[in-house]
Amino acid sequence: MPYRGFEYLELWKESCRLAVSVQGLFKDSRDYAERDQFPYSSISVPSKIAEGSELGSEKDTSYFLHVAKGSFAAIGTQLYFSSNRHCRSTTDTALLDDTKKISSKLQNLIKSLLVRIQ
Repeated sequence: MPYRGFEYLELWKESCRLAVSVQGLFKDSRDYAERDQFPYSSISVPSKIAEGSELGSEKDTSYFLHVAKGSFAAIGTQLYFSSNRHCRSTTDTALLDDTKKISSKLQNLIKSLLVRIQ
């Protein structure tokens, strides 16, 4: 099957939906880290997935997917602190669960690429 572009990757779509949710949660925050840094971390995930998928090399793709995986860890950490700080456990827990699910899918993709590279 020919490559159709990153826009067709379900993992990219899911990470975009997560980024929109994170942005919505923190858009009115007066805290700089929540308003600016949290959404930046979430946007970096689909951006790195797209960037890696367009490079053509499986090794380069793997690198960018690893960077995206690191951003998921940052998002999870930020959501954890935010939920404890603001007592928004329902919203943050749902987003944290989504983050873990998508991150797990990303890890599986990374594993499959590493098998093909080696």
